[in-house]
Amino acid sequence: MDHVSTVHEQWLAERPDLDTTPVLVIGRIHRIAAALTPELTAVYAEYGLGEGEFDMLATLRRQGEPYALTPGELGERTMVTSGAVSKRLDRLEARGLLERRRTAGDGRSRTVHLTEAGRALIDEAMAAHMANEHRLLAALPPRERDALARLLGRLAESLGA
Repeated sequence: MDHVSTVHEQWLAERPDLDTTPVLVIGRIHRIAAALTPELTAVYAEYGLGEGEFDMLATLRRQGEPYALTPGELGERTMVTSGAVSKRLDRLEARGLLERRRTAGDGRSRTVHLTEAGRALIDEAMAAHMANEHRLLAALPPRERDALARLLGRLAESLGA
């Protein structure tokens, strides 16, 4: 019996009038998310990246050629504030992994472009990240992973996440 089941059983004994079955889902999602974070960030760190930096590079890379977005678009797609975007961009630009360029026709506007070095790094890091995620899900056969992905997708959609 896992910790969440124990908590649920304790509440059943103490408050049988209260339906605590949601804790079996929400509690497990919360605990899994907390357990996954260090597993994921360890791989990013192997490439000298933090979680936010990995996200920025991956967001640019998956856009396809020319691997560019505005800082505002990066903020929307990575769900962080403009201040956080600027700090991450500064760090990544200092490492030569991306560059900010003036937008043609508007000298005030800039786009963020993945450099060749940035593309090479994120391609390598992404392959390692996917291998890590496959490892983390290895306990579930493909059919169960597919079912879980569908259910979590429905829950995320119902919450507007």
